Amino acid sequence: MNTKKEQESGILRDTIASLQNTLGDQLDAMEIERIVIGIFFTGVKLNNGHGGLCFTPIKTIPEAVCCPSSAKAMPNSGKIKGTKVTKILDNMFYGNAMKRSIGIAVMNALSNTVWAMRGQNGHVIQKGADPLDDYVFPEGGKAVVVGALVPYLRMLKNQNRDFCILEKDVSTLKPDELPRHVPEERAHEKVAEADLLIITGTTLLNDTLEGLLDAAKPGADIFVVGPTASMLPGAFFDRGVTSIGGVTVTKPDLLLDILAEAGSGYHFFGKSADKVVIARP
Repeated sequence: MNTKKEQESGILRDTIASLQNTLGDQLDAMEIERIVIGIFFTGVKLNNGHGGLCFTPIKTIPEAVCCPSSAKAMPNSGKIKGTKVTKILDNMFYGNAMKRSIGIAVMNALSNTVWAMRGQNGHVIQKGADPLDDYVFPEGGKAVVVGALVPYLRMLKNQNRDFCILEKDVSTLKPDELPRHVPEERAHEKVAEADLLIITGTTLLNDTLEGLLDAAKPGADIFVVGPTASMLPGAFFDRGVTSIGGVTVTKPDLLLDILAEAGSGYHFFGKSADKVVIARP
């Protein structure tokens, strides 16, 4: 019987199984060649040349306030380079959010590996695009944005849409956005009413994505966005996601150099990584 934790992280576990089935014995030879844990994103380059990204969950690690306590959060610093990807994947569910972040970055690098080997692998992958490009908002519809996703909040405000925001850290919201903020205890109620759901991929880090998808009403348009969700999409589609707005790493070493200098998406989009939309055929 699956534990509650295993059910919550089902998308990640199902995606790992898909990567293992696709890559087979090749996984045994893959390891981390380089890793950078930046302020905004964690990035890895594998020894096969492919890279992957994940959000760096600094705020979820209460220990990370001074050197002695931070050492507990990252006990393997200086020893991650050369680690087998199979070990990273095996251990990513047992520990803190930083370990999960590294695991997701590896999953995204492995997904890039699959796409390089097999093309789009039966999915539609569009570079330089956003999942809400040309989106037609349903007349009288309601939207929920999960996360302080600035471009989408701006879009909905400019279009004068009916929307609310789910975000744990209200300090990330602008004054005119605060009235739209919904407390956590009302999250599923609002999600169940939404015709459009825009969900940050960082929900994969705290195991809240599955609950949000379960609460969504049938027929809702659901987009999971951000570099963290840049992986094989089958498990997302199986749970009702319309499409993923992710990132594909094009120049891993350049990207990691940027992350090492506290870079964010503004610094690497179009230079060492491209926005992509991953959709159903």
